[in-house]
Formats: sequence, C-alpha cells, structure tokens
Amino acid sequence: MNLHHLLNARLAAGKPVRVALIGAGKFGSMFLSQVPHTPGLEVPVIIDIDRDRAHEACRTVGWDQARIARTVFTDDGARAIADSAVDVVVEATGNPAVGIRHARAAIAAGKHVVMVNVEADVLAGPLLAREARKAGVVYSLAYGDQPALTAEMVDWARATGFRVVAAGKGTKYLPAYHDVTPDGVWQHYGLTAGEAQSAGMNPQMFNSFLDGTKSAIEMAAIANATGLDVPSDGLLFPPCGVDDLPHVMRPREAGGVLEKAGLAEVVSSLERDGRPVFRDLRWGVYVVLEAPNDYAADCFRQYGLKTDASGRYAAMYKPYHLIGLELNISILSAALRNEPTGQPHDFRGDVAAVAKRNLRAGEMLDGEGGYTVWGKLMPASKSLSAGALPIGLAHRVQLKNNVAHGEVVRWSDVDVDENSDTIKTRRGMEAAFSTIP
Repeated sequence: MNLHHLLNARLAAGKPVRVALIGAGKFGSMFLSQVPHTPGLEVPVIIDIDRDRAHEACRTVGWDQARIARTVFTDDGARAIADSAVDVVVEATGNPAVGIRHARAAIAAGKHVVMVNVEADVLAGPLLAREARKAGVVYSLAYGDQPALTAEMVDWARATGFRVVAAGKGTKYLPAYHDVTPDGVWQHYGLTAGEAQSAGMNPQMFNSFLDGTKSAIEMAAIANATGLDVPSDGLLFPPCGVDDLPHVMRPREAGGVLEKAGLAEVVSSLERDGRPVFRDLRWGVYVVLEAPNDYAADCFRQYGLKTDASGRYAAMYKPYHLIGLELNISILSAALRNEPTGQPHDFRGDVAAVAKRNLRAGEMLDGEGGYTVWGKLMPASKSLSAGALPIGLAHRVQLKNNVAHGEVVRWSDVDVDENSDTIKTRRGMEAAFSTIP
C-alpha cells in the first residue's frame, strides 16, 4: 500500500523507474496509456517488430509528440534490453519462444522481468523464475492479468489464516467452443468479421480465449505460482455466478463440484444450454475459502458474506480486471520493493495440445486459437508421463502420425528440432521440476 509513496521518493531523487516495453499490442497499449499520468515512471524504449505500429499505438493512447520524440522505437530487443538505463523489462509479445529469449536476455543484463507473456511462463516459467532469483532480479507475473490477481487473492486468504478451497477466474464457455476455429470465432463475440477486422482484432488470438486454451494456460500459471493443484482431467468450467461460488466451488464430498479442495478452476458465465448465468464472473477472479473454526464461520455470517448452507465456505471475488491499465503495480513492485506480483515456484500445471478434428500425418500445427489444436490443462506429472506436447510448442510443427479428434498430441507425433533453444529450455525445465521419479 505504499508504492505511490516509494515512487514519489524516486521521482524526488531524480531516479525515475525506467521500463523497456516489448510488444505494443493491446496489453502494451493499455500500459502506455497510463505512463503520462504516472510521474516517476518512464518508458524510454519500445521494442516491436512493427515500429510504425508502435508509433501509432503511442499516438492512439494519447502520448504527445514531445514524449514520442524522446522515445526510442526499435526492433532490436537484445540491444534495448542491455541499455543500462532500463530497470524493468516488460515482455508482452505473446510468443512463447520469443518471450523466453527476452526473459533470459533481461536476466543476464540484470533487469527485472514482468512476464505478460503467460504462454512463455507456462512453457518454462518455473525455470526462468529460478534463474532470476539466482541473478538477484525479479521475475513476475503481470498485475492486471487474471493469474496475478488470483495469486494475490490466494496470498491474502492464506496470510489471513484461511484454507484456500478453489481459486481462478470466470470466462464465457460452452463445451462446443473447444472445436471453434478462427473462421467461426466472431459470432460468439457478437461481431461480424468486418467489424472485427476494422477494429484490428486478431481472430486467432481471440479464439484462444474462446476455445479454452487461454483459460488452461492461466490456470496452469496460477497453480505454478500458488501451489494449488489442477483438475486431474482438465477444467470443468462449471456454470456459476458470484453468489453461488461457495456452494458450487467446494469439494464433492461437501456438495460441490470439485474432486478435492485446493484446485485452480474456471467458472463459466453461461449455463450449458446457453442461458446467461445470474451475476456472472466473466471478467473477474475469485477465491473460495474455508473458515478454520466455528468462530470464523460466525463472523462470515455477521459481516454479510455469502456462504454455502454450512456457513463454513465463503468467497471473495474481484468482478473486473483491467489488463495493462494495472500493470504499473508489477513494475513498481519489482523496481521499488524487489518483489514479484506472483511468480512460479513449482511445475504443477501444464497445458497439452489436443486435436480439434481428425488430424493427418503431414499437417502443420498452428498453435493457440488456431485450426488444429486447443490447449487442455493437465497435472504436470500426468502430462509428462503421457509425453504430451505442450501447446506452447505446437506452432509450425509437422505431424508424423495421425491424431484423432479430441486426443492429446504427443511429442512422438511431431517432428521437433531438439537443438532449438526453446525446446532445450523446456526440456531443462522438465528435468529440473519433474515430479516423475
């Protein structure tokens, strides 16, 4: 609760917090919109493969010409990261391989890393975080995105003495969404293809939110950062509004839907027949907690918390998340307090590529939100024992074998370059954090 005070002290000392932003897309643009209104925070360099797009993003979010003129726009990430004036590197590209490369370059240069790129975090985040800790810098999840906000709520619950029963986020979900491709995505958002194109919306990216992949990735990130487990056979996506969280999101033995307590799970804003859930949590995050004693349960009732019938399970939730508009919290926490806003410490959740249709040998996989695969959340031990191909590596790789609709794609089903730095990093992470004897 003192980040603003600490930032003012840095400003008064003439030492603003300086950030290198990599990726000026939607998340990056939302962050950039707040920079002129945060004295003591500066972005001297923006790295993007399309420098003209980055210029336009700054103009769109309200930067004046003077601020734009004193900003370096480059596509040379390594050189910008090495700049001695930079304190924090924000990786917001969304490309797992690129994200890993940038994170390692930043750690080697002694910079803190805020990893907006949750795809990279789930692929190799536990290893990257360990490397950052050894180097004496911070590797952090991005505040404003749902994994960091959920991790914060889990930490709050545990620090106040509550048992965490479940934690996660809300989304719009129906089982049929797993097979949706970019060609059919916009109807589910209430848009035409023309409207989406004019707004600059990427169909494959938005489809990764719809088909369940992004939810799986974010729950894996939460599990790895908090020590929560993940469901044994993938996310359930139970329909649930905020008032019903304590009733639905409790163990089956207590009348809920969870196989056990202590899980990361996503709730749907749609009933299975497509009707909207009452008081849904589509944009928010939640934690369900259990009172440790009768006295605490009585306090739940006395202070108006919604509980289950027993009175022992209650929920806290945040109805919205503001993405890049809230990113300053991570940046300032790293630079001013040397603390992450969520960080993977273990490898508990993984996301496997699953066939959207019958796939044939010779086909090329096209990654998150594409035409060929979606991402399924799995316990890391189960994913490793099955030889499942991580969704973050299912980009532009060719199948050697047929894979049936709904089946997990395995490492043995694809041609991969084991000499790739990304694959070496992933293999290193598996070896360092494997729970398989």
